[in-house]
Amino acid sequence: MLEIRPLKLSGLEPLVITPESNFINIGERTNVAGSKKFLRLIKEEKFEEALSVAREQVEGGAQIIDINMDDGLIEGREAMVKFLNLLVAEPDIARVPIMIDSSKWEILEAGLQVVQGKCVVNSISLKEGEEEFLTHAKRIKRYGAAVIVMAFDEVGQADNYERRVEIAKRSYQLLVEKVKFPPEDIIFDLNIFPVGTGMEEHRRNAIDYFEATRWVKKNLPHVSLSGGVSNVSFSFRGNNPVREAMHSVFLYHAIRAGMNMGIVNPALLEVYDNIPEDLLEHVEDVILDRRDDATERLLSFAETVVGTEKESKIDFSWREKLLQERITHALVKGIDSFIVEDVEEARKQSDRPLDVIEGPLMTGMNVVGDLFGSGKMFLPQVVKSARVMKKAVAYLLPYIEADKKNKRSSAGKVLMATVKGDVHDIGKNIVSVVLGCNNYEIIDLGVMVPPEKIIETAKTENVDAIGLSGLITPSLDEMVFLAKEMDRQGFSVPLLIGGATTSKAHTAVKIDPQYRNAVVHINDASRAVTVVGDLLKVNTRQKYIDDLKSDYEIFRQNFSKRSKVKSFLSLGQARINKFCIDWNQSKIHAPQKPGIHVIEDLELEKLEKYIDWTPFFRSWELHGRYPKILKDELVGEQATTLFTDAQKMLRRIFDERLLKAKAVYGLFPANTINVDDIEIRYRENSEEKTMIFRTLRQQLDKHEGKSNFALADFVAPRELGIQDYMGCFCVTAGFGTEQLSRQFEAEHDDYNSILIKGLADRLAEAFAEYLHEKIRIDDWGYAPEENLSNEELIRERYKGIRPAPGYPACPDHLEKISIWQVLKVEERIGVKLTDSLAMWPAASVSGYYFANPEARYFGVGKIKEDQVKDFAERKGISFETAKKWLNPSIAE
Repeated sequence: MLEIRPLKLSGLEPLVITPESNFINIGERTNVAGSKKFLRLIKEEKFEEALSVAREQVEGGAQIIDINMDDGLIEGREAMVKFLNLLVAEPDIARVPIMIDSSKWEILEAGLQVVQGKCVVNSISLKEGEEEFLTHAKRIKRYGAAVIVMAFDEVGQADNYERRVEIAKRSYQLLVEKVKFPPEDIIFDLNIFPVGTGMEEHRRNAIDYFEATRWVKKNLPHVSLSGGVSNVSFSFRGNNPVREAMHSVFLYHAIRAGMNMGIVNPALLEVYDNIPEDLLEHVEDVILDRRDDATERLLSFAETVVGTEKESKIDFSWREKLLQERITHALVKGIDSFIVEDVEEARKQSDRPLDVIEGPLMTGMNVVGDLFGSGKMFLPQVVKSARVMKKAVAYLLPYIEADKKNKRSSAGKVLMATVKGDVHDIGKNIVSVVLGCNNYEIIDLGVMVPPEKIIETAKTENVDAIGLSGLITPSLDEMVFLAKEMDRQGFSVPLLIGGATTSKAHTAVKIDPQYRNAVVHINDASRAVTVVGDLLKVNTRQKYIDDLKSDYEIFRQNFSKRSKVKSFLSLGQARINKFCIDWNQSKIHAPQKPGIHVIEDLELEKLEKYIDWTPFFRSWELHGRYPKILKDELVGEQATTLFTDAQKMLRRIFDERLLKAKAVYGLFPANTINVDDIEIRYRENSEEKTMIFRTLRQQLDKHEGKSNFALADFVAPRELGIQDYMGCFCVTAGFGTEQLSRQFEAEHDDYNSILIKGLADRLAEAFAEYLHEKIRIDDWGYAPEENLSNEELIRERYKGIRPAPGYPACPDHLEKISIWQVLKVEERIGVKLTDSLAMWPAASVSGYYFANPEARYFGVGKIKEDQVKDFAERKGISFETAKKWLNPSIAE
């Protein structure tokens, strides 16, 4: 018979965990990632008050408390040591064992050096390879602690039964055989993942965990098993009754399989025997993967268990109507709870499954199209309608595939792509959804699509139109190149142009002349259906194209006349008319915290008050300034609904840490040299280096007394012998966005896919605003008394500016390369530059900091070729390269 070797832990009191022990509950409210209150207290260095959080957990029944100090704005090592030293002096808290939790070894070891009793280290894994794994395990053994081992190796997280077993077996053998680690001091975390997501690959997540747990218990003697239970109900956030049932059901089966400890929120736990039978059946069907339609059934059933208060407000009277009316109502209102049920009823009544799409569903979508076209529905509602339609079509597809003879007719096939080098796709995705709602077949190639792939796919798929999207100025050149190439290869399909930097002017002047067939600029999604419809109508198509070509020709002529009216200075004249600051009178502040700084993981809640919501509504084509837009007579109701959905998603982002915010910034000694260049000094590996930022100067001939600005004017010239300063930065809130967006798209939920990207963009801009305020008040400290409202921040009432490469004051994207080199942006926070110098993740912002009180925002506007040539010489690049990157800033 196998010897029983229990896990023995201790604070001031022992905790012996045997096979007969009840489930051991680990409290995580002393984890900065698990408690906003605890995070705030630690950041404010209110450690004595933070002890009350630990005390509440112990009094609430936690048998181990998890302590984690991993936050970008906390000195983790010092905080861990200080808190543990205070904790050991509190007998009512220190009586339970401590779990030292960190992703950084130096913090784990610092905790091990001061904690009393026998603690648990959370965690180590094979992620960085065997050598580091063994080194850390030996040190932990020397300190006499137990250890949590994550099911993670050099390949990645274990996400199925085989991988969990493989990693657990390998880790166990290394620990027991090479390190001689006591097996009873090993605790495996085999990764608890969500079920009920609607994705096929997630169906067995719980079963694989249970089976892997049984295998570990049977084959790896004496170990314990732990995990974070709340992960399993990720898909049902906001519905506590269902989540409580899921946690209880999961725990019931996990404990029987061998899980003996874990992080469980008692507030989200129902007694297994008290779960209503119908809810229990639906939940166990999902957890145990007992039915193919288990997720859909639970989703529908979940609507009935959200609480009587909400239930009483839901109007189900429309469910009494005829089938077509129910389907139309669901599409117009964006309700997907019953669409599968209704579509199945329609399928049984139809000769072919395809008839359901071409009949009841398209009838309903035609109503959506009519309402949208007449201004009675707005874009967010249409995207919700698309979500319902996609869910219905996804349900019907297997039936249609089984009946191969039937082919769905469509209004046309449209290829959509964000051009090479560009990563922005919110607008493209919205247009795709709107066209899809109107029976167009969409081939979406995604972002950063090279021209050869667009052309090859267009030929292979025999598309009826091609839509190009771009946000950054280099994307405009990509569109011009593609138009030329399409013309050279004899294409005849219409070319649709859209995106933030595109315009009718650029389309008419630059793109249209390169393509003999139709080119049309689409400035918002509401026009897309009409334009594409007119372009593809057989009888009137040619007249529409001829009229379009004629309109663009007239536009070009008028544009040329307007350009000739404007007068420009030579670069030399513009420099003579530069903006002059009296540097002998101007007060220069040396930064309080010079050098380069990194924020590895900012608490996203900090950014909420800095969000500028007006651009968010504009991206959904709801025009008006926030908060007045919420009461607007025309769009107020829809804006309020969208805002409510955004707030719910924002809460999820905050509570579940769905996105990650990072930043790197630096403040450096700087001086202007050669009139238009700014030289900074910075240190890299203890070596002092210099970097020169090239700025562009306005050349428009202005009225007397008006200066021709360049950013260099805001930094003191070197020849004056005055030391000035400048900063640069990059922030992102985009890590996690792409994965979430893809997950929503896999669930046929374009609405939330677009919503999460829009919110990530807003959070990135808010991060830039937050960091600039921090710079002004603290790091640079030139405005320590500043106290501005968010409205005042949006209106730029602060002292100093933060212009960004690619924007009006510095339209040259090439300077991003210099910022990336100085700050080591990609190495430090992972934000990359594409070939066209777009930032990835897309929800990122970069730029400069200028502190002079006379610094102001301006637009360089059009520049002459003499400045392009000068710029090329200063940058050490060819004239053609400079011309390419400065287009469309060049005066014709």
